Amino acid sequence: MNGPDAVLTFDVPRPSEPPEVEIVIEVPRGSFLKRGSGGRIDFVSPLPCPFNYGAVPTHLGLEGDLLDALVLGPRLRLGTRMRLKAWGAVTLTDRGMSDDKLICSDHPPSHVECLRVLRFFHFYAKCKGLLNLWRRRPGRNACEGWCDATQALARARPLPALWTGPSVPF
Repeated sequence: MNGPDAVLTFDVPRPSEPPEVEIVIEVPRGSFLKRGSGGRIDFVSPLPCPFNYGAVPTHLGLEGDLLDALVLGPRLRLGTRMRLKAWGAVTLTDRGMSDDKLICSDHPPSHVECLRVLRFFHFYAKCKGLLNLWRRRPGRNACEGWCDATQALARARPLPALWTGPSVPF
């Protein structure tokens, strides 16, 4: 494949039994407000979020914040809590820190849905790089691609009882 989609060709790993996780929605599909795990607005996007975006409230990702989860499907309300299967994950590098994003839904995502997710995170990494440059926060920003959800969960750690929020400003 040539052109802009060439970088997006991939095989979607399909676990025999995908793990199920609890998710809390922080950014409803179509929202312009990107909120952090504490509920504070991190930034206002010039474009609406094409997916429901949230976190797994029981696990910390590699960067020290709640493990991110993207939920496919119709718009969900801010604060919605649900249990869904994690069909895969996308690894993003933000300021040099790895940050897994679980891809969740009530059905296995189609190849087209997986491509849309991957396109979004390639675009998001570039936008986040510009925002970090403006904020004077150095480090590499990139979408590293798709991985198995069980790998992302294995890299995460259980939320400590006394966790007060991420140690790194977002």
